[in-house]
Amino acid sequence: LLISIYIWLLIQEKAKIINKEEQRLVEFRGVFISYLEYFNYFNNKNDIEIKKNINTMISNLSNNNFNSVILQVRPFSDAIYISDIYPCSYVIKGKEDDKCTFDILSYFIEQGKIHNIDIYAWINPYRVRSSIDVASISSKNPAYQYLNTNHVAVTSNGIYYNPASSEVIDLIKTGISEIIDNYQIAGIVFDDYFYPNETVDLVSYDYYQKTGGNLSLDQFRYENVNTLVKEIHSLVKAKKLLFGISPQGNIENNYQNAYADIKTWLSSEDYVDFIMPQIYFGFNNDIKPFYPTLMEWHNLISSDVDLIPALAAYKVGEFDSFAKSGSNEWIENNNILAKQIVTCRSLNNVNGFALYRYDFLFNENLFNENTYKELDNLYNIL
Repeated sequence: LLISIYIWLLIQEKAKIINKEEQRLVEFRGVFISYLEYFNYFNNKNDIEIKKNINTMISNLSNNNFNSVILQVRPFSDAIYISDIYPCSYVIKGKEDDKCTFDILSYFIEQGKIHNIDIYAWINPYRVRSSIDVASISSKNPAYQYLNTNHVAVTSNGIYYNPASSEVIDLIKTGISEIIDNYQIAGIVFDDYFYPNETVDLVSYDYYQKTGGNLSLDQFRYENVNTLVKEIHSLVKAKKLLFGISPQGNIENNYQNAYADIKTWLSSEDYVDFIMPQIYFGFNNDIKPFYPTLMEWHNLISSDVDLIPALAAYKVGEFDSFAKSGSNEWIENNNILAKQIVTCRSLNNVNGFALYRYDFLFNENLFNENTYKELDNLYNIL
């Protein structure tokens, strides 16, 4: 009996490896579609116009051999889908409304299936607003009931849920359950917005200490984010979907500013299925050159997690002031994205790429003299 059990376990483990290898035969070729695009394509449009624009977007992606969309479905404690929890986003309606009258997520999924494009639901878990305009938060928004409480904070850079609040964690989990229960998406993606500042949870930490907690403030914050990430991963995996996070490309900033404990996430299979760091740097960047930064991430992975770098389509032909001596690299070259993808393909833990964002690939109003050649070089390798 013991021998039979052992053989069965070996077979299961081998099947798992084969399935993973089969999955990796298909390179992840993703494009982020941000709420910034919605002002052009969806805001105050009727259903026919929205459908037409989604059809064009999906066709553009399919015609250029992309296979995945990271669609921002909840940018500000709101929704671009029909939700019983979140109001329809102001980026769709012009102001926060009750329920969306047209289900943008559902139509993306429908069109994605026709063109063999997977749709991932991109969520900003803690962000309520990127401004301090409290008056713009409608009574339909779950954040409204938490204004002037410890669950929501108005900070210098926006309005955010408190990551230390158990009620907030429950709200985020409930919202994700609503999506994965009702929509046939490929997975959930979190953005890089975690801790918004150094004061959002101080009342919570004080209570934690008074009730016997002995973690340092930094450890307390890492644990709060890790708890959310682990519980969301468990929820998503129960539906046999994928869960990933797109953190900042600078590893140190994740720890120092966002309290995103990426080393823990990449050390086991309990937190994420893939990591999508925003390596928005050129090869000649003085501070964070592309290849050494990519290798930093690659070398962190000690579990069955895929590395899918996010790349900066928005920098093509632009001056990159943070790169110092490499500031002109995106102006002087027109094959950076293609070279970055070829570099990614040479590494075992990398399983594709994602480009930020759609308009910089397909909206000619944003193009510059480098864009056309850069895109030619990109599409030649796809």
